[in-house]
Amino acid sequence: MGAMSPVHWLIVVGVLVLLFGAKRLPEAARSIGRSARVLKGEMRAVDDDNAPAPVRDLPVTAPERTPPVAGGPDRHE
Repeated sequence: MGAMSPVHWLIVVGVLVLLFGAKRLPEAARSIGRSARVLKGEMRAVDDDNAPAPVRDLPVTAPERTPPVAGGPDRHE
């Protein structure tokens, strides 16, 4: 009883034909299909924007060291 039987679908199609007319139904179906495609594309774009950026392994370099100055640190006496 909860599922839509073929009779229910025929009634729904009949009501749609009465409301929109037989000529406008294919155009309306195409429009709905395009809208669904655009929505799906936008949802993918949002998911891609929210995805974490891939972590790249960067080469590790040691800091450059300068040799000590002769005489040691500066002292102000």
